[in-house]
Amino acid sequence: MAALFGANNSFLRPVTGELPADKNATTQTVLLYNNLKKLAGKGYMFGHQDDLAYGVNWRYENGRSDVKEVAGDYPAVYGWELGGLEAGAERNIDGVPFKKMRQFIKEGYERGGVITISWHARSPYGAEKGAWDTTHGTVASILPGAANHQLYRTWLDELAKFFLSLKGSKGEAIPVLFRPYHELTGNWFWWCRNACSAEQFKVLWRFTLYYLSEEKKVHNLLYVYNTAGDFKTKEEFMERYPGDDAVDMISFDSYQYDDPAKSDWFVKNTNVQLGLMGEIAAEKNKLTAIGETGYEQIPFATWWTETLSKAIGEHKISYVLVWRNHGYNQWMKKMHYYAPYKDHGSAADFVKFYQQENTLFEKDVAREKLYE
Repeated sequence: MAALFGANNSFLRPVTGELPADKNATTQTVLLYNNLKKLAGKGYMFGHQDDLAYGVNWRYENGRSDVKEVAGDYPAVYGWELGGLEAGAERNIDGVPFKKMRQFIKEGYERGGVITISWHARSPYGAEKGAWDTTHGTVASILPGAANHQLYRTWLDELAKFFLSLKGSKGEAIPVLFRPYHELTGNWFWWCRNACSAEQFKVLWRFTLYYLSEEKKVHNLLYVYNTAGDFKTKEEFMERYPGDDAVDMISFDSYQYDDPAKSDWFVKNTNVQLGLMGEIAAEKNKLTAIGETGYEQIPFATWWTETLSKAIGEHKISYVLVWRNHGYNQWMKKMHYYAPYKDHGSAADFVKFYQQENTLFEKDVAREKLYE
């Protein structure tokens, strides 16, 4: 693999101790990395995608949050999305202006919350299918020396500008849990296993880390390896793992699709997968998380305490994040949301979930002073 990058193979350097993958990470990023390891012993943080931008039946109202209006507290983790940024768009693929996103990220960070960002990058073969292009060879085309490599560098340049623009009130760079190429073991994105080899994916990951940290001097990122929820063994989970020195957190995405009143599959399966991931994390000294989860529209009134809480059980993870509260989706022709809103049927149970000792929301993590 080193040969692909010529003589300059500093991206392969080993990182030891309690430093993250980027050995030049900022002070706040290193502090977050180490404090998250301590925090997992106390409980897991609750996260929500696009929480401050919009909710069911509202958009861009200052201070609003469906989670806060139900539980009286903001989520501890704020999820955001960069898809579209690589092409110079003003809004991401979900319609959120990057200018507003930058402000939302600062607000969450200043209150003590944690930021995680995913990236539904468009296909290097064109924007028509977005990230959902499964043409084999897409990853190969952007590796060093390939036809689309320079294009990929321009994408990373745009990401670097954004990451470097995230500043706290004292001018410090805001740390981000960066979750690129999520659900990498699936078969629906151009970086998934049906569209590239395991070796190609590893080179892509390592080059991305190298270019952002070494070439663009972006040092406020913790790198999150994120699989789909389809693995049954540790070997499947690790097939495309790019190396201990290139990953800070391991995670997977898993959604509920069946009826929890009739099936306990989600609880049992998630528990087993968390066990497998936990064993890997213990061996490799990595943070862990459920990168995405949820039950669309949450039609099961006690899903939070009877399903999600039981699925996580006693496993020590950093966070669990539910997907966005889009509201009515014109394309899907249905309501699309994953966190309760005021007067929702699962709201009362969500309050019970919030009150559990091992669930951490923003007020809880603010007291932990994760950046100090």
